[in-house]
Amino acid sequence: MKSPSLFTVVYQDDALVVLNKAPGLLVAADRWDPDAPRLDNAAAEALCGQGERLFAVHRIDKDTSGLVIYARTEEAHRALSLAFQERQVQKTYHALVNGRPDWEETETDIPLRADGDLKHRTVADKRDGKPSVTRFRWIGPCGSYGWVEARPLTGRTHQIRVHLLKLGLPIVCDPLYGQADALYLSKIKRSWRGDAYEERPLLDRLGLHAWKLELAHPVTGEMMEWTAPYPRDLDTTRKQLAKIFKTDPLNEAETG
Repeated sequence: MKSPSLFTVVYQDDALVVLNKAPGLLVAADRWDPDAPRLDNAAAEALCGQGERLFAVHRIDKDTSGLVIYARTEEAHRALSLAFQERQVQKTYHALVNGRPDWEETETDIPLRADGDLKHRTVADKRDGKPSVTRFRWIGPCGSYGWVEARPLTGRTHQIRVHLLKLGLPIVCDPLYGQADALYLSKIKRSWRGDAYEERPLLDRLGLHAWKLELAHPVTGEMMEWTAPYPRDLDTTRKQLAKIFKTDPLNEAETG
């Protein structure tokens, strides 16, 4: 089963559910907006029997799309939560960024402190911040933009976004750590001749996608791996950038 506007099911069994989340939806309860629509409630209603619930074991940002895993039992919840806590889960994200680095791979270990300013942003703080480590791989450029693979080894709030900002590569359409401006075709295609008043943005939310999860099954111990296709907005952006700049680093990385 699936709810096309909110999520698709990537995998499910008696112990867990793996979903591909649409952007704009909370993973679990949020202290700033307790009444906002939530993926755990929507998925529990669609997938579970009467009285069942889904247990959140990790989070991704509201405007981030991609993989989210929920436990279906208290035992699985304990095991999965411990796996995330002990860094036994490998998470891989894809980000569309502004700029181009002078490295192919790098690791950032800037300590971070959540809720560090009046905008409730995460800030770099070498004295009071918590240890935060992200490994990055440059996938390739598309004009003035580019694709980056991020593997966070810790799970701090907004970790990837802040670390990329500190590397001089803010994520596209990031209202907190970059520029909130939507990405329009007219902005990147010189020969564009459309109607500016009717143009719809290619992307108007955070250009970050939780692409892959790798972990041991909480019951069987079998190593599991899942990937999530891009949602329509991010995939359309990828295709348009590839068409305009005649290069598709993501496709080349996957097929090469």
